[in-house]
Amino acid sequence: MNAEKTRNIGIIAHVDAGKTTTTERMLFYSGENHSIGEVDDGSATMDFMEQEQDRGITISSAATTIYWKDHQVNIIDTPGHVDFTAEVERALRVLDGAVGIFCAVSGVEPQSETVWRQSNHYNVPRIAFINKMDRMGADFYNVMEDIHHKLGESCLALSLPVGSESSFSGIIDLLEMKMIVYDQSSKGLSFSIEDIPEDLVDKAQEYHEKIIDAVASIDDRIMDLYFNGDEIPHQMIVDALRKGTINRAFLPVCVGSSLKNIGVQNLMDWIVALLPSPSDVPPIKGISVRKGEEVNVKHDKNAPLLALIFKISFDPQAGPLCFVRVYSGVLRKSSTVYNIGKKKRERVNRILRMHADKTDDLTELEAGDIGVVVGFKDIQTGDTIGTEGYQVLLEKMDFPDPVISIAIEPESTSDQGKLAEALRMLSIEDPTFTVKENEETGQVVISGMGELHLDVLYTRITKEMKISCQKGNPQVSYRESITSAATVTQEFKKVIANKENWAKITLTVRPAGEKGGVHYICSAKNRDVPPEMFQAVERGVKSSFQSGIKLGYEVCDLVAELVDIQYSELTASEFAYEACGAQAFDAACNQAQPVLMEPIMDLVITTPSQYMGEVMSTLSMRGGIVSRMESKTSADQIFAQAPLAQLFGYSTALRGVTQGRGSFVMQFDHFAPKR
Repeated sequence: MNAEKTRNIGIIAHVDAGKTTTTERMLFYSGENHSIGEVDDGSATMDFMEQEQDRGITISSAATTIYWKDHQVNIIDTPGHVDFTAEVERALRVLDGAVGIFCAVSGVEPQSETVWRQSNHYNVPRIAFINKMDRMGADFYNVMEDIHHKLGESCLALSLPVGSESSFSGIIDLLEMKMIVYDQSSKGLSFSIEDIPEDLVDKAQEYHEKIIDAVASIDDRIMDLYFNGDEIPHQMIVDALRKGTINRAFLPVCVGSSLKNIGVQNLMDWIVALLPSPSDVPPIKGISVRKGEEVNVKHDKNAPLLALIFKISFDPQAGPLCFVRVYSGVLRKSSTVYNIGKKKRERVNRILRMHADKTDDLTELEAGDIGVVVGFKDIQTGDTIGTEGYQVLLEKMDFPDPVISIAIEPESTSDQGKLAEALRMLSIEDPTFTVKENEETGQVVISGMGELHLDVLYTRITKEMKISCQKGNPQVSYRESITSAATVTQEFKKVIANKENWAKITLTVRPAGEKGGVHYICSAKNRDVPPEMFQAVERGVKSSFQSGIKLGYEVCDLVAELVDIQYSELTASEFAYEACGAQAFDAACNQAQPVLMEPIMDLVITTPSQYMGEVMSTLSMRGGIVSRMESKTSADQIFAQAPLAQLFGYSTALRGVTQGRGSFVMQFDHFAPKR
């Protein structure tokens, strides 16, 4: 593998912007597929799960590899639906670049903003592709303005559309200053280069000058050539564009219609020309296990092995398929590696290159490459794989807490074991899916990010895994918190097996504020106390985070601080300090005015303007508070917040008042005291 000629990219966008359709064209033009799969008829290669084909949406990030212009491009096609945000988060964590796809009619949609914020967090360089120029209401220039206004990006067009809607016929390459017309009889595989139509020459020249201005600000040599009236070499412009893209000085923008086979090859050219190789991106941060210090992990195939498991998918025959990004060193088939977080050795039985649901066997993966490992037994998303001699933990991925739950139970006792195993597999695959048993009722409760998320998982259990089970109605995952600060001194004393166990601590709890999270701090400074006693108190307090205060719900948005600890060598035991920590936390929280917290959701409702009144009325009846409204040519949008408990069945109500034309997306924002 040549790292300089490798691109690890993701396709990110709002649901239904054309991500999978674009990826299918890439597979076809690169020769990976001999025919084009379509989302609409359920034949898309990348949507290979049965439910993805049924629903016409992407649920899990499919990985594939194509070869284009002597470059290896590893592509991850991510979901656009808000319920599958964790899939996008996992993909962005390991990618070097991304293609953001925007609908030429709808522009920047709510989930576009979410994935853009996620990619900003990981500092991922991007190219924008404005798709669906053949659709009624398509407006390339309006979408560029929308991207600048909503995402704060400085857009730099690399191509312009020739016509729009039904008259969309080709694109203008602004670097070559030529028109490209794609042959529809070969599904866009062949194309012709023609002169720019006279009515578009001035517009093309204007945008060509913008490219020269942008690259001149990056490369002084271009500025000198420009002012001297000399010709600027093509490669010099491309090199400056690449530098600006990687530094995120501007956002390169391409245009086309994937469904009509226009502009995708031009986009592929720019992917290999502008997006970074693994050696172009900054070193990834890691934590040395032995020293506890932050270290920079550089891209180097001669360094010790370090790789991150970013996704796990179960195969009925092979077991866990572990999607891995190698950051340094070489991962070899039939070798033994070390799971640094779990401190366990694992064997690499096979290494695969994925082509959606098809595979090629490999002997090794070098630094910068992405592949799949078969053979790991005890593994989780976010685990770091390396060697015992060089133990560095790559940063963990943070996932949002599930906010909606349903009870699930098998129809017969023979299905009980199968259901438990299926739920265990699904929770390893998906970090935002959790399984708990209600201690009082014995019911198994599963939790996820939304109704669609749980519906997809339930359908996988019943259809894919063929387990007969029933589910209850959706329930809100409440939390508990406190509204004031409290400090308690707690003493624990118990005689066990004729030995006195004693511990005494002082603990303070206080609110952490909205979205403040749950934190444990130790400020006690008693140097006579062994470290294991401090650790025991921490275990006791943190175990109480899960069991709640009054009602048994997990706690949220509070800080617990150990301010004092007393110690007696004769009676101290870890058991005593752990129990004392749990009791102190309970006592302090009960004095700090505990309160039940409910999840508040961010909503974006899209509706034709004539139904705005009815939509606002249904929203206010469900406790919704509107923050702002936006008018677009295609429809109006309402941005609001509402309690999740009031939103069950809202999609049916919204369709009812908008004659089926309204839609909404929602995602968790914060917990607030229940009204």
